[in-house]
Amino acid sequence: MRRIFRLIILLLCVGNICAQPQQFYTVNKDSTNFSLTIAGASHLASLPLKCLQQEYPNKTSHTSAGDSDHLMTPMQQHPAFYGCFDWHSCVHGHWMLVSLLKQFPGLPEAQKIRNAISKNINPANITQEIKYFGGALSKSYERTYGWAWLLKLQQELLTWNDADAVKWRAALQPLCDTIIKFWMEYLPKQTYPNRTGVHPNTAFGLVFALDYARISGNKIFESAIVRSAKQLYLADTNAPSNWEPDGTDFLSPSLEEADLMRRVLNKEQFINWFNNWIPVSSLQHLTQLPVVSDRTDMQIVHLDGLCFSRSWCMKSIANELPATDNRKQILLRSAIRHLNASLPNVASGSYGGEHWLASFAVYALLNE
Repeated sequence: MRRIFRLIILLLCVGNICAQPQQFYTVNKDSTNFSLTIAGASHLASLPLKCLQQEYPNKTSHTSAGDSDHLMTPMQQHPAFYGCFDWHSCVHGHWMLVSLLKQFPGLPEAQKIRNAISKNINPANITQEIKYFGGALSKSYERTYGWAWLLKLQQELLTWNDADAVKWRAALQPLCDTIIKFWMEYLPKQTYPNRTGVHPNTAFGLVFALDYARISGNKIFESAIVRSAKQLYLADTNAPSNWEPDGTDFLSPSLEEADLMRRVLNKEQFINWFNNWIPVSSLQHLTQLPVVSDRTDMQIVHLDGLCFSRSWCMKSIANELPATDNRKQILLRSAIRHLNASLPNVASGSYGGEHWLASFAVYALLNE
């Protein structure tokens, strides 16, 4: 009897897990495309709203020059982006909320979102953020992952005709200009790319930077990124995709590189490059879902993020392939499977995932 009871409970839990993603988004008949629902948007928005102004626990990644700056609290160091455990997660939490407001103006949390962002992104707070980056030991702070999300946030604001958005982007632009200056100085010095599956991944950072440069009309920045991407990746062949994932990956080095190169090459050039970069056997390996053994572990839960980032990369790469290419359907269906695997676990009850995963989920759901 006890075994039967446990089986019933298990089936109920599985049923709930399967039902939850269907409330979050809809999937077309051939399982190759998906759309976020307002119910899903509301659920996901609730997660960063809980932590944008939550100062602790906090991973500052701060390098101290002495007692005076070592003893500063996270809010004193970063009055705009001190919440959500770390700087970059707070930044992309803001991006996510802006993105959802644009897509769903009638979101129940709309006013809460506007109030929270206005409290954080204002000229006084951004001035202090710029001052932090001006420190002798801070010029490489959040390079390039946090830099990339900052520009993604500004890109979202630049493409939104909204009174609050105009106010926020005006406040944010001086910090973006600071980051762009650092990035322009760094690009010529980056002889080798970082091919890791976590924050320093070069391709991921360049993807977001290039998107921003094109939307903002910064041709000098765009040219520097394209030149650097080709220098770093154009000659690459035979990606070691079978080595993926590492135990703490939230990015796929193979797919992130392809997601970058589709932006810097024309379609024909990209397909030729992609044919040499990821052979079919490696692509099939990348469609296998990662195993997330412990979502309370702040490093292992990264693998849920990997599901989302793989999903957005697979969808974007598939869009570059012709309809007759068998890899197109493989990638599109795998994108759905990866999304389905981790979306029910965004709100896991553990802060290790909840402070950041919703942003990855939203980017996977909304990115074209």
